[in-house]
Amino acid sequence: MLVLVVQVLIGFDYKAVFEAKFVELPVLLQYLKLFSLAAQLITLMLLLAIPSYHRIAEQGENSAHFCRVIKRLMAIALFPFAFSFGAEFAIPGLKAFGSIGSVVLPTTVALFAYFFWHGFPMLMRRRNGHKTMEKKQAVTLSDKIKQTLTEARVVLPGTQALLGFQLIIFLSHSFDQLPKSSQLLHLGALGCVGASAILLMTPPAYHRIAEDGEESEGFQILTSRFLVAAMAFLAAGVALDFYVVLWKTLMRPKFSILIAIVFLVIFYGLWFAYPVVVKYRRKHSSGSN
Repeated sequence: MLVLVVQVLIGFDYKAVFEAKFVELPVLLQYLKLFSLAAQLITLMLLLAIPSYHRIAEQGENSAHFCRVIKRLMAIALFPFAFSFGAEFAIPGLKAFGSIGSVVLPTTVALFAYFFWHGFPMLMRRRNGHKTMEKKQAVTLSDKIKQTLTEARVVLPGTQALLGFQLIIFLSHSFDQLPKSSQLLHLGALGCVGASAILLMTPPAYHRIAEDGEESEGFQILTSRFLVAAMAFLAAGVALDFYVVLWKTLMRPKFSILIAIVFLVIFYGLWFAYPVVVKYRRKHSSGSN
């Protein structure tokens, strides 16, 4: 549910920059929109690191270490998510209550969200006590397939939200004012996100046509590979369009390129490099023992 809301907000904020009234906003609110979008991308990085880590480092198994990884990523992701969620209320606050409302309303919403998303669960955890899984839990082939398909469904709404923005933006007047290079980069981003959507929707079709709905180890491995490949395309598409949004708002191409590259490196580092390193260290450690 967290991922779904983040992905919808990302698609909305990408599109908001191309709205005619965006340039009429105070400069500080325009920058706040960019910071909010950056916070949403950071949240997306952290939340979607869970399925990629599960596929690459854990091979679909459930371990005590994996449970700790989920908890840490969730706890970290909630802070930028609460900030970005609150920041989205700055413009409604400005329209309804003036400049004071543009500060008070988003701050109140952010604090309210962070309390119920993080503070309240932590209070209940301390009150009720908790149990920590100490050892690896056996996962059947059927469970692995269900988990893989569920993780694919977690990633898929992100591609859907971005595809909606990417397709409709071609019809906006603001898009026609972009330099040709930015228009082509947006087209490239559309291709990446489109490829991600195609890869994510391939396993169900394959399951029905090639496997006749049967469960097999080969299908589980294939689905995992399609999921990881789809996330690679999704990261590229998000970073490319982030550059376009930065350029449209700041008009500073070199700075926009630098920030987009930094985000892309973090995406790939968190989603792919870190799980691969963990997997390699485990394999090396078990081999030495």
